[in-house]
Amino acid sequence: MTLKRLYETMYILRPDLPDQDADAAIAKYQDFLVQQEAEDITIQHRGRRRLAYDIKGHREGIYIQLNYVAIPKTIETLEKSMRLGDDVIRYMTIKLEPEAEEENAEEIPDAEAPVEAVVAE
Repeated sequence: MTLKRLYETMYILRPDLPDQDADAAIAKYQDFLVQQEAEDITIQHRGRRRLAYDIKGHREGIYIQLNYVAIPKTIETLEKSMRLGDDVIRYMTIKLEPEAEEENAEEIPDAEAPVEAVVAE
């Protein structure tokens, strides 16, 4: 039995897709995860945004975020499907740590927190 883990996949759809085609692409990947027995699937449509640099000739993209619990083999097949499809121009999947482990982790200082200045006299 393979252990299921929490993952987040962010992918960018082509900006020239009509709304109904974009919705169909989102549903396609959601259905794929359901078929692969992924659990706790949440989808966040982040909207159309400008890209930091051109990707396959596009200056904008439709950002979609998927959070789900699945086995590692599911990630391989999901990313292969995205790579072969022509609707996705970029994707990335990361493994998230369970929240229970985060609570027990050492507290790391906030990088944006103000630092007290030491003044030499």
